[in-house]
This record gives sequence, structure tokens and C-alpha cells, in this order.
Amino acid sequence: MIKKYVIVVGLFSILLGLTALGATNSSLEQLNSTVTALENHTADYPSVAVPSWLDTGSNAWMLTAATFVGLQSVPGVALYYAGLTKKKYAINSAMMVFYAFAAVLVIWMIAGYNFGFGKPLLEINGYGILGSPTPATAGLYEGSQTIYGPGNTPLDIPTSTYIFFQFVFAAITPVLLAGGVLERMNFKAWMVFVPLWSLLVYSPVAYWLFAGGWLNQLGAVDFSGGYVIHVDAGVGALAAALAVGPRLASERKLEAHSLPLLLAGAGLIWLGWDGFNGGDPGGSTIDAAIAVLNTNVATAVSAITWMLMDMKFFGKPSLIGATSGAITGLVAITPAAGYVNGIYAMLIGIASGSLPWLALYKLEPKLNIDDSLGVFSTHGIAGIVGGILTGVFADPNVTKYVDPTLVGALYGNVAQIGIQALGALVVFVYDFAVTYGLLKAIGLFIPLRAPPEALKEGDYAIHGEVAYVETNGRIVEKAEEKVEEKAKKREEG
Repeated sequence: MIKKYVIVVGLFSILLGLTALGATNSSLEQLNSTVTALENHTADYPSVAVPSWLDTGSNAWMLTAATFVGLQSVPGVALYYAGLTKKKYAINSAMMVFYAFAAVLVIWMIAGYNFGFGKPLLEINGYGILGSPTPATAGLYEGSQTIYGPGNTPLDIPTSTYIFFQFVFAAITPVLLAGGVLERMNFKAWMVFVPLWSLLVYSPVAYWLFAGGWLNQLGAVDFSGGYVIHVDAGVGALAAALAVGPRLASERKLEAHSLPLLLAGAGLIWLGWDGFNGGDPGGSTIDAAIAVLNTNVATAVSAITWMLMDMKFFGKPSLIGATSGAITGLVAITPAAGYVNGIYAMLIGIASGSLPWLALYKLEPKLNIDDSLGVFSTHGIAGIVGGILTGVFADPNVTKYVDPTLVGALYGNVAQIGIQALGALVVFVYDFAVTYGLLKAIGLFIPLRAPPEALKEGDYAIHGEVAYVETNGRIVEKAEEKVEEKAKKREEG
């Protein structure tokens, strides 16, 4: 009986297995046919939207990095500047940032991108001087590969991605510059100044260093904008502050009205810098990862160094000081981020937390130029410090991933310091001269300063709105009258 049972079960198992095998074979056939259909369906798709030259990972990272950098401006710098200024100027400071971001995109598409990254318009003995100020539409919607600069440098991302990535760098430069003229510049003059400055100052300097123009051909390097963005912004702020003139005598003291706004903005700026420096290689590469790590290491060291400087000279660390130190660290590591090792990043952080501090509190007061938020020291000086130290610390063990020919003074190439200094000097002189001249020219048609009565009232007079109800002077007066009336009633009662 048991044998019969075993035989029946065995036969049933064999039958079940054969059935399953048949079903499996059928499923495999269906799966194979589905895969074949998908392959046939997608055979033409990559050639249109995913061509052979396109690296999808790099493209995704570059779009993400560009968004990070954009968020540094709006709302990052807008919040940071609004928090640092007096509350009656909170709207005006944010509006100057917001307008600059939008205006630069328009001029970038019209002429700025190709002026900074397009085919050479002017060359002297093979050195690229200027790009072609033409609209950035050629090949944009045809899915063309990015090819830029006098050397026709190719990247494995679409032209549209690169145009957007470089735009957010172009935008943040006048955004930062605004900090030098807050609390007194005529908004109408600012509206004219921003697109012209972006075209006449930012794009040429970007061509000289980012796109492989003459400074880069001479050997000057700027990994992600220490010179192109921060020296441009800092020196531009200095020249603009001189051209526009100082604030009202009663308002020259820094009065940060909202430290929470300042901290929120600083946080967006810090973390957004991962895209700032991490996106510069143009893709998902080893040097991008190195740049991100170096960026954060230098920033942390710089913030702590600035706090220690505050404690030594002022007796207490402050949030304004800590965030200022973080920003100078971000700025100083920018030209070096993909060229140095972690130890050198720390040393750059120490330098950026101390030298710009000295410039802000010791040098700027002697210049007697009213740089509202100290942009010259925190960006201009910090950018120069980082650029020079790049010439000292460039490590061949790191530069091999991006530029194997680049070697710093510590590795035998002392001349690199001189080349970096030359780059800083050229950018400084060109930027200052053009910025000052441009503003003086604009001033012939539009007053550079807001009217004194508008400056006394602030946002409401300039924009017809206020960030806080009590910043409207008329409302403040009424509130004070009510307080006085209540006090009198209490005394009488």
C-alpha cells in the first residue's frame, strides 16, 4: 500500500514538474520576446535623446549642481543679506538680489554666455581675448554637445545644461556685489547696472580663466571661481561703493536685524557650495568628489578660525562672525578645491578665517569706503588669498585628475605663485576700472543714490511694501503715540 502511495506521489510530482517546466519555458519565451521588443523600441531613442557622447550621470549631476548654486542666490544670499541689513531695508536688499538673478539670465541668453564661452571674437598671437557676444541659441534645442572656449573643449553634457550651469555662476556674482551698496543705491540705477556689468565685466573675465582664454593660457588657474566670481564681486563692490558714495552718517553701523534669517541664508550658501565646486569638473568625476570634501573642510576650519579671532579681539564669538568665517572659507577654497589635498584645505581655511578678518576690521576702515556688508574683504580678499595659495599648494597627486601639468610651489613650481598673482592683479584692475566707469556713466542719466527721504523711510518709500509692519515710519509713530497715551492714563489713574 505504501509503495503504491509513493509511486502515485512520484508520478504526480514528475507530471507537476513537467507542467511547470513547460510554463517556465513559455514564460522565458515571453520574456525574451518582451526584451527584444524593448530593444527594438529603444534602438532609435538613444540616438535622439541620449546620443553616444552623452553621459547621463554627469548630466544629472550638473543639472543638480546648477540648482544648488541657484539656491545659493535665491533664497540663500537674499536671506543672508536681508538678515544682515537694517529691518527697514530687508525688502530692498532681497529685491536687489532677486532682480539681479533674473536680469543676468536674460543678458546671458542674449549675449553673455557666448561672450564668455563662445568662439573667439578677438585673439592676439593665439591668445583668446574675447568671445563672441551672440545669442546662446545656436544648437541649444538641437541637443548639441557642449563645446566651449578658444580650445573647442568638449564635455559629455548638452549645451543647454552647460549654459544653465554657467548662468548661475554669472548670476551670483552681481548678487554678491550688491552687498557693497545696500542701504543707499537707487534701485533704478541698479536695474541698468546689473546686465551691463555682467556683460562687460563678468563675461570677459570668465573667458580669460574659465573658457581657456589668455590668462589660462599663461598658466593661471581658477578651479571654480575664486577670481572670476569672488574677486570680481569683491572688487566690484569696492568700486561701486566708491562711485555711489557712503550711506547716511547715522546708518553706517552694521545692524543685523534678524540672525535667524542670516543663519538660514548662510546654511543654504554653505551646502549649496557643494554644487558650486563639485560641479566645476563638468561631470561625476573623482576631482568633483575631492572638491566637495575640500570645500567643507576648509569652510569648517575657517569658521572656527574667525570665531577665535572674534574671541581674541572682541572677547566673544558671534553668529555673524561664524557665518562670515564660513563664507570666507568657501570663497578661499573655491580656486583650489580640485587642486589641493585635505591638509592644504585646512591651511587655506586658517588663512581665510584670519586674513579677511584683518582686512575687514583693520584695512577697510582705513580706506574710508563704505562697503555696507564688507564684500571686498569677505569675497575679494578671500578670493585673492585662495588664488595665491593655489599656486603654493597645488598637489600633483590631486591635480592629475583634472590638470596633470599643474604643480604648486611646494612641489617645485615656484613660478605658479607669480602667475596666480598676475591673474589676481589683472582681474582687480580691470574689474575696478570698468565698474567705476560704468557707474559714473549711468550716473549721468540716473541718480546712483536713492533720495534722502527714501533712505530715511526705507522699503516702503522704495518698493511700497515692508517686511515688518513696524518698519513703516508712520505706523511706528502711531504706535509710539498709543504707548504714550497708555502711559499717561496709567499715571492719571
